Amino acid sequence: MAKTLSAKINAPEVLEKQLKRKAKKREYGIIAVSTSTDPYQKIEEKLKLTRKLLEVILKYRFPIHILTKSTLVLRDLDLLKEIDKKAILPEDLRNKLKRGVIINFSISTLDEKLAKIIEPGAPKPKERLEAMRKCKEEGFLTGISYIPVLPFLSDSDESLEGMIKTAKEYGADFVFVGALTLFGNKPADCKALYYQFLEKHYPELVPKYKSLFRIFFQPSKEYQKELEENTKRLCEKYEIKNGII
Repeated sequence: MAKTLSAKINAPEVLEKQLKRKAKKREYGIIAVSTSTDPYQKIEEKLKLTRKLLEVILKYRFPIHILTKSTLVLRDLDLLKEIDKKAILPEDLRNKLKRGVIINFSISTLDEKLAKIIEPGAPKPKERLEAMRKCKEEGFLTGISYIPVLPFLSDSDESLEGMIKTAKEYGADFVFVGALTLFGNKPADCKALYYQFLEKHYPELVPKYKSLFRIFFQPSKEYQKELEENTKRLCEKYEIKNGII
């Protein structure tokens, strides 16, 4: 497992060149911040790279979708308010979305003991929910991504209902629910690391996981269909959007 973190210090300059070109052609689209790593890791407090990126995004008036586990996003609400007001939406979304900023908090479980094991160093689930409520109170479109829910750990009917009910209670506009995916076979790949976690904390679940995933990176289609149907039913019950639009 990697012990170091690399920061792309020149990211604002690279983004400036890309967005300047796109804006000149009026090729506006929603920028996802971030799909591969959290934009508000601890080092962001010092480097402020994400904040600099937001300044560039505001300058060229692009809409954004932020996905994070961190409460540090609250630091940048001033910039995000300006982006929300000034962003130019792509034509196909103007009548559907009407917002320039989407703030999405990621949670895999409401169980603080389990969260501490699988997300060491991340704010507690309740702290993320409180941050989401603050964003809502500030007028943002905001919600929760329960992605991934963990088979046999946070995907029971009771757990799923608790998650969606809690999101509603904290003022979420929407929820996403998605299944766990396990990629790769190398020691540092997520599949190997996740099975190490299971072996250490829940060894009795290893056979169940192997049966559920078999040789694939996703759980069985039957599992995914049931998860999707349960999510739809519970979102209807608690009157919360299943997805943003």
